[in-house]
Order: sequence, then C-alpha cells, then structure tokens
Amino acid sequence: MAPLADVFPSAEFRDELASRGGVTASRCYQCATCSSVCQLAPDDGPFPRRQMLKAQWGLGDQLVNDPAVWLCHQCNDCTVRCPRDAKPGDVMQTVRSLMVEKLAVPAFMGRLVAKAGSTWPLLLGAPFLFWVLVLYAVTGLQIPAEIKEYKDVVPHWLIYAVFFPVAGLVMLAIFPSGLRFWNLLGTNGKRSGSFVANLFPVLVEISTHKRFGSCEAAASRRWGHFALLWGFVGAAVTSGLLLLAIYVLKSEMPLPLLHPFKVLGNLSAVLLVVGGAIVLYNRLVGGDRTGSSTAFDTFFLSVVLLLIATGVLTEVGRFLFPPALNAWIYILHLTVVLCLFATFPYSKFAHMVYRTLAMVHERMTRPV
Repeated sequence: MAPLADVFPSAEFRDELASRGGVTASRCYQCATCSSVCQLAPDDGPFPRRQMLKAQWGLGDQLVNDPAVWLCHQCNDCTVRCPRDAKPGDVMQTVRSLMVEKLAVPAFMGRLVAKAGSTWPLLLGAPFLFWVLVLYAVTGLQIPAEIKEYKDVVPHWLIYAVFFPVAGLVMLAIFPSGLRFWNLLGTNGKRSGSFVANLFPVLVEISTHKRFGSCEAAASRRWGHFALLWGFVGAAVTSGLLLLAIYVLKSEMPLPLLHPFKVLGNLSAVLLVVGGAIVLYNRLVGGDRTGSSTAFDTFFLSVVLLLIATGVLTEVGRFLFPPALNAWIYILHLTVVLCLFATFPYSKFAHMVYRTLAMVHERMTRPV
C-alpha cells in the first residue's frame, strides 16, 4: 500500500481565495465536466477538477507547485458548461494571483500588488510623485515654449538613470521567484532533456498563442493577447533601435514618419491599441465567456490601457496639444511605464515567467 500523503488544509487560504474572487469554488461537486470539456488538459493529468478540489480544501501548499494551475489559459469552456456555476476558469485565475503573491520576492511587494483594489493610488501615485520630485530637482519642472524632442522635457540621461536600475532590480526580484517555482515544479515528475532545448519550442508556441486556438468560449482572447504581445515586443525593439539611431547613427530627432524605425514604432502602437480594445471589449461584454474581473486583473489591464493611451497621446501630442499639456502627458506616460516595470514580478505580467516555466516543465516530463 502506498504511504498516505500529508495534507494541510488552510482555512486562511480558503478565505483569501473567496475574498479575491474564487468564492464559487465551494459550489463544485466534482462532476468532472470541466476536465471533460477542456481542450488543453492532457489525458494523463486533466484539469481543473483536481485543482478545484484543492482550492476547496485550502491546499495552497499543493497548488503552488502544480503546473496545471499555469497550463490553464482561462479559455472558460469549463465555466460556461459547469452545471453548478462554480466558474472553474475564474477560480483558476484567482489561484494564479495567489501563487504570484506567495512566490513574490520581496513579499511586501507581492502583498501590495495583490491588494491593488485598495493600493492602486499608491502603486500609481508613488511613481508620479517620484518623477515630479526628480524633475523639479533636475530641471525645476520648466516646460519649454516648444517641444521638438521629449528630451527637452525629460533628459535622456535621466530616463536611463531611472529605468536601467529599475530593470535590474526587477530581474533580481523575478529570478529567485522563478527559480523557487521551477524547483517546486520538480516535485511533480522527473524531467529529462535540456531546459534550453525545451524552452525554444515553448517560446515559439507562446509567440503564436497556439493553445488559445483550442479555446471555444473565449476564442477572441487569443487575438487580443496576441496583438498585445507583439505590440509590446515591437515597442521594446523600437526603443533599442532608437538608442542605435541616437548614439550610433547620429540621426536627427524626431525621426521622419516614414523612417523604418518610426514605422515599426507606429505599427507596434497600432497592435497595442487593437489588442487593448479587444481585451477591454471582452471584459465589458464577455460575461462567463471571458470570466469575471478581479481587482488584481483590473489593475493590470488598467495600467496596460493607460500605458497605450498615454503613449499614443504622447506621439500625437506634439501636433495637437499645447506644450504644457503635452509635457504632462509625457510625464504621466513615464509614470505608467515605471509602474508597469516595477510591478512586473507581482502583477499579471508575471504570467510570462511562471506559465513559460510550467510549459517547459510539461515538455520535460512527457513520457518518451
């Protein structure tokens, strides 16, 4: 007879799950409809029925090392077919937010972002106040009579002095969290093969959002997420190319509208706008097909949409707005960028790390 496993139910975990949007887990009576209709669940490890049971029992210590929590893409085929309206897709989403908090380094940042429903003024207000104070100290917050380049408002060196260290700190924060998660995943099956060799096909799969193609109820989520992904990638590449243009090619700024770097940046902006519009539309009218919105969810989506809006307004502001208004829109844009950067390891953005690792682990534990 196999030894009995230790089980440590947590009433605190159950209460936290309920307060964050997973209260419907208590309705589940284990009929397995959810696992039966899920197109992503493998035959040898179907989800989310088992995860719903763990959530009901408050087994957070088992959920934190369960790859299925992250292999779920919240297609919500399970939710729309659940006979008890237990909303398995929403519960899995809430579990993921709790796992992000549990793995967070430092822990207080995880708690801060997890409570975004009440802490959002601090999460957005602190970066805004930071920029105002720094710019007052450096430039006296003087707004030029004409803005030809945005370095007239915020010097390039100041942007580098802020964002490069912040990016480094973010990497230092996400690395131990990701490593801990990877080690926890290792308790769920023996891995074989190379991490790097298995990472590459996972990245290809993510880049095409292939698994979203299996979704029925929330099929449109694929294209919203796809457009946002490549919009952010394009914006990041454009930022790198702009550094090349400024410091290596010595190009005159601002670049002409038909310059290849400018075209790439504008195409990326279009992808971001389209992706953001699709995601917002789904959230507003999708109902059970796209799932309920929690504060954790809404904060991240709001930051992304605010980033897109201020970025577009910054781009057109030089032609439409007076310099003072244009300058403050740019400062607000930098505020949102800093917020997005600083909260990366603790917000829904962290899915990029945890889901990728779970998918690599899945490949490395498949039977040969």
